[in-house]
Amino acid sequence: MSQEPLTLYRLQACPYCERVVRVLSELDLDYQSRFVEPLHSERNVVKRLTGVRTVPVIVDENTGVTMAESANIVDYLERTYGDEGPLAEGATTQAAVSDGGA
Repeated sequence: MSQEPLTLYRLQACPYCERVVRVLSELDLDYQSRFVEPLHSERNVVKRLTGVRTVPVIVDENTGVTMAESANIVDYLERTYGDEGPLAEGATTQAAVSDGGA
């Protein structure tokens, strides 16, 4: 099953955004970064998506989920795309490759 890349709205050098980037990388998920305005008052694209102007924000077209707050995003990514998640890619493939080499 082919998945759409996730969209991450973020700021450069934002520690909360980098936390989400780390988890996306650990889970080997494709994503697109959209860098937002540094001025809080000008982050209208984020405000339209979530009702707030804070980042990070993630948009997952695969599940229809849009959310803010790094802790919530990390939890969502791990539950959805982690080893036991419903959209985990390669969990059975990796096990088959490991078993095949023995």
